[in-house]
Amino acid sequence: MILAALAFAAASPSVALIVDPKHRLIEGVTGSVGALWVSSLIDRQILFCAKSCKTLVTLPDGLHPFAIDWGTHPDRIWVAADCPPGVPFIKPCDRGALIAYDRQGRVRARVAPASGSFHPGDVLAENGQIFVSDSQNGAVYRLPNERANALETVVAPGVGKSAQGLAFRPANTHLIVADYSQGIASIDLATGARTLLPRQDGKPLRGVDGLVRCNGTTYFGIYNGASPGRLLTIEVGRTGVVYGELIADLKLADPTQLSFDGKRLLVVADSGWELAGKGTLRANGAPIFAIPIGKDCKPI
Repeated sequence: MILAALAFAAASPSVALIVDPKHRLIEGVTGSVGALWVSSLIDRQILFCAKSCKTLVTLPDGLHPFAIDWGTHPDRIWVAADCPPGVPFIKPCDRGALIAYDRQGRVRARVAPASGSFHPGDVLAENGQIFVSDSQNGAVYRLPNERANALETVVAPGVGKSAQGLAFRPANTHLIVADYSQGIASIDLATGARTLLPRQDGKPLRGVDGLVRCNGTTYFGIYNGASPGRLLTIEVGRTGVVYGELIADLKLADPTQLSFDGKRLLVVADSGWELAGKGTLRANGAPIFAIPIGKDCKPI
């Protein structure tokens, strides 16, 4: 049961952007001052959006952009590019890729594990490192710096089930991973030890997709394990998590990803997965919500 004590009813999100409905399925979002980037999954495009949106790049044939995140050294946008099984509008393949583009849409890096299947779904670029999660087998990989050309295994395939959102713990010694099927996990980056963190009632917090850290031990997550989706606040302790609604009774039609720049939370509020799965065109564009966040990690 979601704790009302952690909900902040006074806040309400604004709409930062509505993506043209011709882009049928919007999956990922990231932002910087005055601009947003979103991943348009079906047409394989990364869109740059200021007053309006234009195509930054179209991914190679067969690969579709899922989560995206900006790196820092140098300025690169990292894309979890995949072709997962079981999606009716995607031709499946065995291996996706982690791809970096610059602001002109030029490829700066393309990496994948040395062997085996690879289905990247989410990506974290922070402190010069890049982490990418595998949505099909629970694996997590790390690129130790933005110029490296080989991924390191952080969580081996099969240890988890469906790794999604990624965020650091304070001091960056641990990685928090939202495993869609198993719940929230903490990974010791020095030893590789993986610990599942149950929610306050002792059960796993399943169904969390996107995940970002606010500060300290406070995180924000997208819950889309049931309809309608929810925007969660998650307090991460050493042995478990306590979660609630960030904004009381905020119902999201079909949410997927989110990003946080330290001042505002950006949320893909109605991605279009449900319509795309039915082969139905969108009548309305995908809204990107913007929620101002204070230093206390509460909506302003």
